[in-house]
Amino acid sequence: MNLFSELAWQRTTGLRKAIHELPFNTELAAGKLAPERFRGYIIQDAIYLGQYSRTLAIAGAKAPDGPTLRAFVQSALDAVSVEQALHERYLAEFGVAPEQIASAEPSPDCLAYTSFLVATAYHDPWEVLVAALLPCFWIYWDVGGAIARRTEPQNPYRAWIETYADESFGEAVRQVTAITDRAAAAATNTTQTRMLSAFIRSSQYEWLFWDGAYQQRGWPAPA
Repeated sequence: MNLFSELAWQRTTGLRKAIHELPFNTELAAGKLAPERFRGYIIQDAIYLGQYSRTLAIAGAKAPDGPTLRAFVQSALDAVSVEQALHERYLAEFGVAPEQIASAEPSPDCLAYTSFLVATAYHDPWEVLVAALLPCFWIYWDVGGAIARRTEPQNPYRAWIETYADESFGEAVRQVTAITDRAAAAATNTTQTRMLSAFIRSSQYEWLFWDGAYQQRGWPAPA
């Protein structure tokens, strides 16, 4: 096992299995996820994507050379544009106006995840940052593909499923994965260890994000 991505994927096997088995994803696959849970999720995901896009921009700016910068930013932004189009569709469907997104408060899980990514962008090496960014792409591709293989055509969340199972999204995932592998191959052992820790932490946040959406987890009420 020579590639960083192979090691990272193997080290998160149990966690990824738990993500697939979360009620949010199993009920979405069955077309039975409550609309209010999905509505809350898509609002939080729109908030998350805004911060994620900024973090991607920082990653591009910190890339070690021009070709890597262009490949990373293009692949990343292609995937983000697809997600934004999906958000616009569902937000309109649920009657959520753009100004409501601007004024919405991030959930505890959303704030924790985005804060981790922003902190990594500013305080860690570029190699660690790309490793932290990779799970958002790769795990969604993995989950979307798994659901697409077993869901029914009339699933009300079919557009969500098809977005993340689409081959064009998969190509963006493969590009970012390859860039992360090249970064790891040129990194020191210490940096590789930090990359693996960042990949695992982001994968844990993916679990928390989906679980928080299903539980409709919010902030404790002030006294």
